[in-house]
Amino acid sequence: MKPRLRIPPAMWAFTIYFTEGFPFTLIRTVSSVFFRDMRVSLENIGLTSLFGLPWIFKFLWAPQVDAVATKRRWLLSMQGILLGVTILAALFAPMPFGVRAVAVLFFIAAFIAATHDIAIDGYYMEALDKDAQARWIGYRVMAYRIAMMTGTGVVVTIGTTIGWGTAYAAAAIIFGLFFSFHLFFLAEVEPPGQSAAAWSRSLLRPRALALVVLLTVAALGIRAFFLSATWAGIQSRHPGLERVYFSHWIAMLLLLALLFVGIFRRTLKRRFLLETDSPFSRAFVSFMDRERVGRVLGFIILTRTGEWALSTMVAPFVVDLGIKAHYGWISAWVGLPASIAGALLGGWAISRYGMHRVIWPFLLAQNLTNLIYMGAALHLTPFISTGGMESAWMGTGNLAFFAAIHGFDQFAGGLGTAVLMTYLMRICSPQFKAAHYAIGSGLMNLGGLFAGLASGFIAGWLGYAWLFGVSFALSIPAMLLIPGLPYLKTELKRR
Repeated sequence: MKPRLRIPPAMWAFTIYFTEGFPFTLIRTVSSVFFRDMRVSLENIGLTSLFGLPWIFKFLWAPQVDAVATKRRWLLSMQGILLGVTILAALFAPMPFGVRAVAVLFFIAAFIAATHDIAIDGYYMEALDKDAQARWIGYRVMAYRIAMMTGTGVVVTIGTTIGWGTAYAAAAIIFGLFFSFHLFFLAEVEPPGQSAAAWSRSLLRPRALALVVLLTVAALGIRAFFLSATWAGIQSRHPGLERVYFSHWIAMLLLLALLFVGIFRRTLKRRFLLETDSPFSRAFVSFMDRERVGRVLGFIILTRTGEWALSTMVAPFVVDLGIKAHYGWISAWVGLPASIAGALLGGWAISRYGMHRVIWPFLLAQNLTNLIYMGAALHLTPFISTGGMESAWMGTGNLAFFAAIHGFDQFAGGLGTAVLMTYLMRICSPQFKAAHYAIGSGLMNLGGLFAGLASGFIAGWLGYAWLFGVSFALSIPAMLLIPGLPYLKTELKRR
């Protein structure tokens, strides 16, 4: 019997998802503005998509979050570490080596934040039944979007007007308040699993150590190959390979592994399920053992490619338009209300009409934003400066035009996020809630890795307008997979 929560779901669902969205925004969006404000090149800003790697591969350690201690303990531990990292960012940002230091800190923080997300999503599904999960999805999305707007509104405004050290200090204060609230008021909702001490001892077993050593040696060997003269010679003969990075190859290997597991999933299921001490094997094979798994995986992997190609370059676009000082109030007074409205409307519509009726129009609205940004970039081309000089003032009318586009972007984003979160929850098995949600959300970011990394180069070659057009084209395949997509009307049924 689960203990009663001390605070109502509307409150704790808001606070935990605010603390999920806030670090993500600092690492993935606010950092782009910071780096561009520090005159980092578009190509290097595109490389900040590497910060997304932990969200792709978090399924590798998600089963341990399911099996060890409780979701609340994981949640609080990760929040404490993230608070410390944000404080360090505030200290390092004003220093001469601040750009490099913040980049390293945020890459490390990405792994902590990804683990934090696993714990939060698992906590939500442990605390609420299926009906309640759907009922509060709007609040969950709303909180996440408010956290994003707080990052792009409050933190970015302080950073571009006062200084980035002060901005990250303000971020630490905001996050610290939520951490303190959870520490004292967030209740346990599940019995504890394996103790942390026992888990630590299990990692020291010869088999586990051998696996860690093998994976480490393999990773170092692959990395050494990509730094070798042999690879340099291959690149010289095939220049296109110069833009295929180590992370791309890792992602390709993951796709091949998924294909292999999908083809041989029944054989692997019989073999791996015999390993009762391997939560990863059981969770991963269970995730793949479902009807129409190819369509499910295709939809999950492709559904956010267009969104990520767009979002990676929106912040540099704002800086190069010369309106970085206005981005804060636009986010706060236009984007935030629109985002809240989209999230609440999305949650209500899913609960009222069913996801199978709203998934297509909601995702179409989200992806149409890319074409609208393309039109805006074409219209505002005379005001774009990608060099070291500030752009000319674009005028009040054009500023209002951009604010309206941003508002629609946030409104449609709220609709789309509500749909995607609900779908991921529906494909989770009761035995592996956190692990399955982590696998699904990680795969959802996989396509975004390639799109985000390529976006900086496309913007550099063709300009922002064509980059936004390409990002819409990248969103089409996922929408074509919606007809026949399973679990739109019902949750996963185990076979």
